[in-house]
Amino acid sequence: MTNDDLLGDVVSFDQLQAMRQICYQLLKLGLPARGNPQFPGSHPVSLNRDKLQLLRQRYYYATWKADGTRYMMLITRDGCYLIDRNFYFRRVDMRFPCKHTNKGVPDQIHHYTLLDGEMVIDTDSNTRKQERRYLIYDVMAINQVSVVELPFHERWRILVKEVIEPRNLERESLSKSVNPYYRYDLEPFSVRRKDFWLLSTVDKLLKQFIPRLSHEADGLIFQGWDDPYVPRTHEGLLKWKYLHMNSVDFLFELGVQNQQLLFLNERGRKKLMERNRIVFNDVSDLSSYVGKIIECSWDSERQLWVFMRIRADKSTPNEFNTYKKVMRSIRDNINEEVLFKEIDEIIHLPMYADRIQNDIKAHQHRVSAQRR
Repeated sequence: MTNDDLLGDVVSFDQLQAMRQICYQLLKLGLPARGNPQFPGSHPVSLNRDKLQLLRQRYYYATWKADGTRYMMLITRDGCYLIDRNFYFRRVDMRFPCKHTNKGVPDQIHHYTLLDGEMVIDTDSNTRKQERRYLIYDVMAINQVSVVELPFHERWRILVKEVIEPRNLERESLSKSVNPYYRYDLEPFSVRRKDFWLLSTVDKLLKQFIPRLSHEADGLIFQGWDDPYVPRTHEGLLKWKYLHMNSVDFLFELGVQNQQLLFLNERGRKKLMERNRIVFNDVSDLSSYVGKIIECSWDSERQLWVFMRIRADKSTPNEFNTYKKVMRSIRDNINEEVLFKEIDEIIHLPMYADRIQNDIKAHQHRVSAQRR
């Protein structure tokens, strides 16, 4: 298994156009007057010294940044559709029953529920067995009702009550049946909600949780607890990456005499990044990279880019503005030590100290109620 594997079946052009329109409606976006609509999923921005101030001004939770493949998911009665960064849809056979009060077979399944998440490949450290898993970290619509304007913590709880719990309950019930009407174990991947933690636990998250993960992770995401869902670039959604993993996605071409040409995107046009060079380790023939989107990390000592991988899930390079933000993050050099120091100060601010205590009490109350 690799992150570049294509899952599911391609949809027709007419169906693609209709589904893109549905997604835009659920996200409360207007379709562009001309040209194809772009992938509308929310994108984080790199954490720099200025963005650290946002953590002081608003209440944030943290989660790990999985190094998987980004997909939105549109759930309908006719099947589930994975939506990639190119805003293309592929149908997969998955089942998402609606929440129901009466025990027994649910009479409805989700129809036009829109989720956001990432596909990872979990590898068992002992057997090396691989399993594909979809980590859902947000919900934008439930059964045709948009929830993008609700604060994140409400959307996160809605995700559990409306999507995760009904599915888990039915799956558990069917696992005990001699003749089940549906086989969850035959689905192409498993599903779970991605966890978020109090900012006060970032130290443990980085030092204990991430090293034990069964899939790759390259940093942290800081999610505003009270934020609505913001399509496309979300200036308040922050990503922190290990310094050696800060990266930019370029379009790679070759010029005369095999001169490297690196392009970014600026207002819909290719922007040549002059005096930028990439080192390809153990590669002599660069022609196989021509026309590809390649992810590169920055080597500050040699002042050049180092090839990491081909981005098969992308057809366009990063925006020039994204490049500037990544370079700013690299220059600001917010390493783990700086991050821990800043967060230790932040969580002792009155706004954080009070809310953290309230959130801990609320969590303990929920756990106690579940046990009863």
